[in-house]
Amino acid sequence: MAKFSRRIAQVQHWFKQEQRAWWVTGSVAGSIILLRGLGLFQPLELAGLDLLYHWRPAGKIEDRVVIVEIDEDDLQAAKGWPFPDETIAELLRQIHAYEPRAIGLDIYRDLPVPPGRQELQAAFREIPNLVGIELLPDRENVRVPPPPILPEQNAVGFNNIVLDADNKVRRMLLYWHLEDGTFRTSLALKLAEIYLAAEDIKATAVPNSDNMRLGKSVFQILEPYDGGYVQVDTGGTQVLSNFRRPDRFIKVPMRDVLAGKVDEELMRDRVVIIGSTARSLKDLSLIPYSTNWLGTSEPIYGVELHANFVSQIISAAIDGRSLLKTWPEWAEILWILAWSGVGAVLMIQGRSVGQTTIVLIGVFGVLVGTAYGSFLGGYWIPLVPPALGLGGVVSILTGYLAHQREELKRSKEFLQSTINAIPDPVFVKNKDHCWIILNQAFSQFLGYPLEDLIGKSDFDILKPQEARVFREQDRQVLLTHQAQESEEQLTDAEGRTYQIATKRSLHQDAAGNVFLIGVIRDITERKRIEEELRRTAVELTRSNQELRLSQDHLHRLAYYDSLTGLANRKHFYESLQQSLDWAQQEDKLVGLLFIDLDGFKQVNDSWGHDFGDMLLKAVAHRVKNCLRGSDLVARLGGDEFTAILPGIKQASDVEIVTAKIVATLSQPFMLADRQLQIAASVGSSVYPLDGDTQAVLIKKADTEMYRVKQQGRDRETLS
Repeated sequence: MAKFSRRIAQVQHWFKQEQRAWWVTGSVAGSIILLRGLGLFQPLELAGLDLLYHWRPAGKIEDRVVIVEIDEDDLQAAKGWPFPDETIAELLRQIHAYEPRAIGLDIYRDLPVPPGRQELQAAFREIPNLVGIELLPDRENVRVPPPPILPEQNAVGFNNIVLDADNKVRRMLLYWHLEDGTFRTSLALKLAEIYLAAEDIKATAVPNSDNMRLGKSVFQILEPYDGGYVQVDTGGTQVLSNFRRPDRFIKVPMRDVLAGKVDEELMRDRVVIIGSTARSLKDLSLIPYSTNWLGTSEPIYGVELHANFVSQIISAAIDGRSLLKTWPEWAEILWILAWSGVGAVLMIQGRSVGQTTIVLIGVFGVLVGTAYGSFLGGYWIPLVPPALGLGGVVSILTGYLAHQREELKRSKEFLQSTINAIPDPVFVKNKDHCWIILNQAFSQFLGYPLEDLIGKSDFDILKPQEARVFREQDRQVLLTHQAQESEEQLTDAEGRTYQIATKRSLHQDAAGNVFLIGVIRDITERKRIEEELRRTAVELTRSNQELRLSQDHLHRLAYYDSLTGLANRKHFYESLQQSLDWAQQEDKLVGLLFIDLDGFKQVNDSWGHDFGDMLLKAVAHRVKNCLRGSDLVARLGGDEFTAILPGIKQASDVEIVTAKIVATLSQPFMLADRQLQIAASVGSSVYPLDGDTQAVLIKKADTEMYRVKQQGRDRETLS
């Protein structure tokens, strides 16, 4: 017991002796934890997670999920998109004949694409393990309904995804909760549930938790501060993904399936997902594997993303390859504190610089290895904050210990000489301004031997300008008999100029002799720091101005189309909602136009995309000139434009504007020495006559626009 008490006392003494190091540790770790809580490290932690993905071995080929891809060759063969219903029906029946466990149709099919609508509906009824998709409305998308028939069979899954701030997908959305208390299930989970039902595996709730158990794994439901996230939107039911490499999946071209060239064993008892891998359809997403070492991004296709989701769920349930999990927040805080403490212990040991560097590299290796090993085990633990804590403590303590050693050296020199009892340079002058007493510190400061200074004046040793300043300061003290402190410059024997602060006062002895005593402090470093702070303030002001300019630029990128300068899709939807809210309050009408160029694809195919871009800019200019300053013109993408007409007097005004736009766009364009005549199809709706919500008004205008286009009016001609 006594030995244990002595050990405790030794530890307490050690902590007390090194309390400065522990104050530094606590301050650094606390600052990092605070900055992390503010979200400053989130981009770095997400980048670190992506790096761990790239380090992980590729793993085996996923043979439980097969992708039937519709590629560019299929689009060329079909001469357009979307495919007719009869083609999709034939494809589904052919795949069903191979007896897969589940079939996912990752293609929107809410509208008929003749011919073959009846055949496709029959396929929907007859294939029991088929799941279609719908797009649920969110801040970025409007709703796309599911195919007919399938909702009656509870065979629909949503294909919405959630993006991080860098537009990468790292989370999987399992359920979408609706306002009426019901929920929707994702396409991936629907397909996985069908596959796992054959293994007698069903999802169950974890007691006293929001988490879900499925087979061998517990799915940890994402919270706003899990892992490296800070206040992330966790709407619906989300989990952290544990992606496989995109090249680990089997792909089969659609044309091979239709031609019967696929080995039936390839699809039997598998999950088969049908979707596009044609880059022209732009169904693309970024995942951690998408960014390579050169910093360039290679997105994956939507069908590949959902196939990856399905594989993750199945592998978690059957193989125990769980989705990523995180530590509780208190554990992550202790983790950061612990590694900051490791940095303090490393510096307290008093090793040489070389030894410390080697040990530090090894400690960093242990930290990275621990994070990597945890990642292989299915855990995402903090890497960047503990690394910053470790490095920050080591850096600060390195500077402090160097300063401490230098002070110790000066203290030894001070004790070795009694003649230098006063550490600051001190001079004593008589009324004639001559030095009569000087200490060793003054001699060393100026760089002259004492015998060369005694009896001399400022003008004998210093530069003329410096001597004049010294003489004036001395004179003021001699005249006023008041102590004062002033700042001057002083140049030593070697030409080094110092910034000094001199405190002057008078002393009178019993005989009435008056002496001027001056004590000098070197404030060169302080002045340098003050100047640096001044320059830093100027730089911060300039940086703030640049930041404001950058913010304006980012706002421009976020809300305006880079090609035409018109409002983009995001700007359009926000402006439309604002116009509707205003119209509701003020009891006004709002007109909405959907404009689509007829034959724009023919322009691109005939004269190239650069010419097509010139045409789009010219069209944007003409449409904008047809409208009032209060109207908003937007480009949704491609050759699709919209216009918002707030505060129109009557509904017929929309028809007048429509006719004006159609007439204006029908006039020939002269672009790059070529004449082009092209027309447009325009659809419209009026709030509140045609509806009182965004979705209804947009649907009405879009449907009207397509009706006009199908009637064959306003077709383009090229010349």
